[in-house]
Amino acid sequence: MPIRSYLFPIATLLLGLSFLLNLSLGSVWIPFGEIVNGLFSGDWAKTSWEQIILNYRLPKALVAIFAGIGLSLSGLQMQTFFRNPLAGPFVLGISSGAGLGVAILMLAGSALGFALSGINAWAIATAGILGAGLVLSGVSLVAWRVKDSMTLLIVGLMFGSAVSAVVSVLSFFSGAEALKLYTVWSMGSLGALGWTQVSILGLLIAVGSLPVFLSIKTYNALLLGENYARSMGIRTGQMRWVMIVSTGILAGGITAFCGPIAFLGIAVPHLARMVWKSSDHRVLFPGSALIGAILLLLCDAVGQLPGLASTLPINAVTSLVGAPIVITLILRKNFSKDF
Repeated sequence: MPIRSYLFPIATLLLGLSFLLNLSLGSVWIPFGEIVNGLFSGDWAKTSWEQIILNYRLPKALVAIFAGIGLSLSGLQMQTFFRNPLAGPFVLGISSGAGLGVAILMLAGSALGFALSGINAWAIATAGILGAGLVLSGVSLVAWRVKDSMTLLIVGLMFGSAVSAVVSVLSFFSGAEALKLYTVWSMGSLGALGWTQVSILGLLIAVGSLPVFLSIKTYNALLLGENYARSMGIRTGQMRWVMIVSTGILAGGITAFCGPIAFLGIAVPHLARMVWKSSDHRVLFPGSALIGAILLLLCDAVGQLPGLASTLPINAVTSLVGAPIVITLILRKNFSKDF
């Protein structure tokens, strides 16, 4: 079946429209034309619009694009490597490690009877990156000893379960204020980052995505199993390290800066397969990146509750919007046919 390459320009156009829609919606409606004119000419009709766009909505929209791309690419890697349609960016426990780092920062002091001050976005991101790095090191050590991918998948799930247990213990002994702070973080947020943090997140996504696009042919061979890939001369052991490090940087970095974001990593690769009707990773990786960015921008626009001052947690919106879509697609096409 020929690749429907004409869909890429359409998806790119939808990404641009979703980006403008995301910038327009919120407690204050800002027309598309004013946004385009202000961004390209620097001439804003209202000073308040300039402040809203440049200091809040634009960095938030860029974070949505970065997070959508990173989660989609890491989810596709996991599904291909483990040949499991339910695998996602969290199966190796790396995102749980980021959550552990943040939990220690927010909850450990309260659990031990003293309060920590000065907790800000930088401290949270740093704690999340350190926690993700710790679990990534553990998973990497196991990958060095274990040669079977299914065993690695089980070990990754065990890492995640153990980390979640530690977080539960910390939550049980922590105070109400610290527990509420951690609960709010665990709901996910795209709008708490400044321009410097957005730049760092973008750099992490670029670094984590580079091995993906350099190894696209290898991922195509992995669709038929590791034994077939080895018969084709592919070093599956080396590929495992590439996959672990790439997923660790993508999923761990996004969780550290934005909190956990559900649905995208599992669902978007399947949406890309169904839209492009292809199993070629030269199509699926860029296709998943586009769909992931579009969906997270739209979910964030829905979560803005246009016309109201309050917003919904992005983690809840992605699940509420995405679950019915995935269920509908599953009913229309057998899940297992993609693998």
